[in-house]
Amino acid sequence: MPGDPMLLLAPLLSVDAWFYVLIGVGLGVLFGSLPGFTATMGLAVLTPFTFWVAPDQAMAMLLGLLVSAIFSGGVPAILLNTPGTPASIAMTWDGHPLARQGRAGLALGLNAIGAFLGIFLSLVVLLIAALPLSRLALRFGPAEYFAVAVFGLSTIVGVSGGSMLKGLATGIIGLLLAVIGLDAITGYPRFTFGQPELLDGVSFIPVMVGLFGIAEVFTQMGAPPRQQLDARTQTAGMLPTREESRTLWSHGLRGSLMGIWIGIMPAAGADVGAILAWDQSRRFSKTPERFGKGSLEGLIAATTGANAGIGGSLVTTLALGIPGDSAAAVLIGALLMHGLQPGPLLFRNRPDLVATIVALVFMASLITLVWGLIGARVLAKILRIRDQYLWATVLA
Repeated sequence: MPGDPMLLLAPLLSVDAWFYVLIGVGLGVLFGSLPGFTATMGLAVLTPFTFWVAPDQAMAMLLGLLVSAIFSGGVPAILLNTPGTPASIAMTWDGHPLARQGRAGLALGLNAIGAFLGIFLSLVVLLIAALPLSRLALRFGPAEYFAVAVFGLSTIVGVSGGSMLKGLATGIIGLLLAVIGLDAITGYPRFTFGQPELLDGVSFIPVMVGLFGIAEVFTQMGAPPRQQLDARTQTAGMLPTREESRTLWSHGLRGSLMGIWIGIMPAAGADVGAILAWDQSRRFSKTPERFGKGSLEGLIAATTGANAGIGGSLVTTLALGIPGDSAAAVLIGALLMHGLQPGPLLFRNRPDLVATIVALVFMASLITLVWGLIGARVLAKILRIRDQYLWATVLA
């Protein structure tokens, strides 16, 4: 069985496994921290290079990259209000206001803690209920996906702030952008204006960089110069107080469960999980008015929701051979390239491989946690850089 303790301990005691996980984590930090690059892009670039190593070493690098990329995408989201990956969008809503309030260290610390918590809980679910949950996900049909889509659109009400009209207008614009491209049923091109580049629709990356990166730069250029924050203020208290932790645990757990469930559903993804986790946390919070203005509860919910989706997507990836998101699709390609066929037979024929994957994800999350807490003091100093240099960096 994949839950056999001896199978799980083998990678943890291997020096080679730690070495290759470290390589993957380092690459993931690079791809996740740079706006416009994604975890999927990093996996696609790294996969061909894993052909010359053993399958377990290849999985160590790929999983290390995936775990750290989702986490590190929250770093520019918090410090620069520019999400490093699509899954980090929800982290900008409360992470960046916290940084502007002089609590960048705490925001980065919560990002690291939330990443570890979300991944750990998702791995527990993967070990215990991978096959039952994957069978349930297979029962999702058009009606269920339509309900999820409507539920996702309803979050516009929660994230629109004080202006409902602006929120609805933004949602309609998003729906109009989604219409561009080939029709999924008839294959007829819609609103492409004869441009072959639009046949696949509007790419998410330029939309994300334009709306969150360039728009933020223009907004800050027109705003009064921000006050330079003291470095000690930025990095003081990287861990929440005991009183704060009492409320954060429940929001972290709720965000993790939402992220796991969304991750299990094929084609959903960590970005959807993070947004829905943030919205549900706001609904159950005693202080919903603080969300979007620097709420610790909102940040921990978004972080756990995004990272819990990793384990959730691995459920359908390993148990059914169906990718939970685009990153999982690349992982399936890597497994096939190494002669491994994901699906129910993988649990029966290769329980050692399933246990190895679980252990490698845990190792990567542990390294990411240590790096996130130790490196927060260094990363928070980005706010001491003059605005002009930050603007030029983001635009580049």
